[in-house]
Amino acid sequence: MALVSTEDKLRERIKELTCLYNVSSYIANSNLYDLEPTFKAITVSLKEAILYSNEAFVEMKLGDSIVHSGEKSKEHVFILTAIKAFNLPYGSIKIGYPKSKYNQNVFLEEEKQLVRTLAIEIGNLIERKQIIDKEELTKRQMERADRLSILGEITAGIAHELNTPLASILGFSELLKERFVDDAEALEDLDKIMNSAIFSREVVKKLMFFSCVMPQQMELVNINPIITDAINLLKPSFVKKELICHLNFSDDEINLRVDAIQLTQVIFNLVINAIYFSPQNGQITIDVDNEEREMVLTIKDEGTGISKEISEYIFNPFYTTKPVGEGSGLGLSVVHGIIKSHKGTIKHTANRPKGTIFTLTFPKI
Repeated sequence: MALVSTEDKLRERIKELTCLYNVSSYIANSNLYDLEPTFKAITVSLKEAILYSNEAFVEMKLGDSIVHSGEKSKEHVFILTAIKAFNLPYGSIKIGYPKSKYNQNVFLEEEKQLVRTLAIEIGNLIERKQIIDKEELTKRQMERADRLSILGEITAGIAHELNTPLASILGFSELLKERFVDDAEALEDLDKIMNSAIFSREVVKKLMFFSCVMPQQMELVNINPIITDAINLLKPSFVKKELICHLNFSDDEINLRVDAIQLTQVIFNLVINAIYFSPQNGQITIDVDNEEREMVLTIKDEGTGISKEISEYIFNPFYTTKPVGEGSGLGLSVVHGIIKSHKGTIKHTANRPKGTIFTLTFPKI
């Protein structure tokens, strides 16, 4: 490998300054919602600034993605510089040559400084993007909170107004059944009316939970029998689809400050959903873990799972993937509201190879 002359070094310095100018221009004109073209342009520009650019490669790792320019040989010599955002590791820049032709001394000090400078510039760009992403997320959360607040007031009024006529429908239907005791067809129609009214009453209950009209009764209780009783009430649904339910408690007694009725509502809604979407002869696993600072409840099913397209909407009120008449779209909204009021969290992940896992945490207040 020949020594680099002063003239070559001057030429390289011009290339490096050109690279810095180009990169500054790319960053200034970048689209913060899609940075991949900017990062690709930076790698190309950096490769052109390297001494032996025809044989060099540049690889930039950013989070889970990698962009590169030039052909990377299996064995190579390289220099590696970390990219940080808010002083936390985010990625790296690597430039290198084939080991068969070059050694570690091939890299100029100016090149090392150039890579360090670019790493800082890229880190600053990523910080800008993270700030904007966080602002967008905060804005969406505030807009959602405003919408839910207004919706809560509306649903509270609707629930109150619907309770009285629904009670009347059920009451008068019972009286009519006594009058038409010998008319099988009329009795069948009355049963349909009553079932529809009962379904509507359950929707009203969910509306009341959603709008926080139902007062909380927080008490320190052993949650094991509450969860067990809730699951036992759903046994007919398990039997109907020939499902196996595994209910596991980490301790014989798990004490937690909760509203027992609302905890039952959470179990009901999540397990009913798991049953609905589970295949015949499937399995549902419920684990209750008593940890030092929180109780963790996981519900795993083997159903169709939650696609990425709908994952951000499943906790929205009135959103449902069930056919008309089979779901109100309030179940998961109610669950989300109850858990939030208990200062807990809920998230969902894929259950490999199929299905969904809901993970709930309740802090030990």
